[in-house]
Amino acid sequence: MTKHGKNYQEAVKLLDRTKVYEPAEAIELAKKAAHAKFDETVELHLRMGVDPRNASQQVRGVALLPHGLGKKVRVLVFAQGEAERIAESAGADSVGGEELIKKIEDGWLDFDVAIATPDMMGKVGKLGKILGRRGLMPNPKAGTVVAEDNLPRVIDEARKGRVEFKLDRTAIIHVPLGKVSFEDDKLMDNLTAVIEAVEKAKPGGVKGQYVKTASLATTMGPGINLDLKTTLSLSSS
Repeated sequence: MTKHGKNYQEAVKLLDRTKVYEPAEAIELAKKAAHAKFDETVELHLRMGVDPRNASQQVRGVALLPHGLGKKVRVLVFAQGEAERIAESAGADSVGGEELIKKIEDGWLDFDVAIATPDMMGKVGKLGKILGRRGLMPNPKAGTVVAEDNLPRVIDEARKGRVEFKLDRTAIIHVPLGKVSFEDDKLMDNLTAVIEAVEKAKPGGVKGQYVKTASLATTMGPGINLDLKTTLSLSSS
């Protein structure tokens, strides 16, 4: 069993582990329970009622956080020709083709999001083992393999707070919502955007309860169980 420090134990005392919390109350508690010396990330954890071994029940998608993640997002674009020029004009931090692929093969990974045009994927495929395990591989389902006309929009979304989510091997989805320093209402807006995106990504073949449990936690803090009915009813409309 993992041993937690004194600060964590003090944070746990703020919670009633037998209770489920309304989202607004959980956000407030998560911020109070944050005890690290850095600006911790507030994270949402969803235990899903799907089979991660079943290809037809994979849950994957993208959420556009209205208030971002509270950090500068470094965007890399694999492109050539006119698409390379468009990506540079749209403000991508790194743009290129073969030379960029070679640089990554040599160990360079100073970026947070990787985007590619379809014509580059044959070459980018060789980076699967490097980028895949870090969640950086461009993927059509995640909206990161795009035509050159869509590059400005996708680059802009990535900078503002475009987060990808997907089911892990234990049927859990982990998604960052922002920083502890965010105002409560901004974290609530970001939480709402993620819930809507996860609901939208529900596979057609899923039967029974889609989301089983939901909880909030900061990077170093304890988990706070969310009232599932209230959380799943969140809507920006």
